[in-house]
Amino acid sequence: MKIKEMNPEERPREKLLGKGAKSLDNSELLAIILRTGTGNRNARETASDLLASAGNRLVTLAGFSMEKMKEIKGIGTDKAVSLAAAMELGKRFVYEKNTESRAAITSARQIFEIMFPLMKGLSHEECWIFFLNRANYIIGKEMLSSGGMTATVMDVKVILRKALEKKAHGIILVHNHPSGNPVPGTNDVRQTMALKKAAETFDISLIDHIILADNRYYSFADEEVRIQ
Repeated sequence: MKIKEMNPEERPREKLLGKGAKSLDNSELLAIILRTGTGNRNARETASDLLASAGNRLVTLAGFSMEKMKEIKGIGTDKAVSLAAAMELGKRFVYEKNTESRAAITSARQIFEIMFPLMKGLSHEECWIFFLNRANYIIGKEMLSSGGMTATVMDVKVILRKALEKKAHGIILVHNHPSGNPVPGTNDVRQTMALKKAAETFDISLIDHIILADNRYYSFADEEVRIQ
């Protein structure tokens, strides 16, 4: 059934206008972005197909490439671009909300809440570094690398050069595990030890190394992992 053949109160656009966006389910909101369906599938049915391919999880859908979205019948380049833009806006909204208040970093949870919107749903590893001043306020952050599904590159010399340029007194390393398991591997521990030792040479503290995996995280500092 075409959407225009549905009862007005059941059409996503009319429903949003009459009752507000909160009254729509995820497939209805996606249908508004898609605008049209294809063949005998309307926009809401196409949206439902897309959601089903992501296990009905927006966090999974947010990690889809445009090519992956285009595997769904009825979604071409234009629709995939619109969907990717909408997902990115959602991520940026949450990120902006989490970083709008300036406060000293006193827990791994604060860093998790900042990075979760940027890292959730990623199918590859990324490595980020936070630079902090003496009072533990963030004075900068940068992505260091974006790699494969099982490893990321951490260049100690690059990190320390950037930290010295920013006159940072502390640094926090953050990377993700697409596998969903936040527990550090042998290589994670080895790299953390190497960075801590090198940073101390320049009187810079490695405050923490945080690993994100879906909605969980592992903090070397919280777990009191001894790095020597």
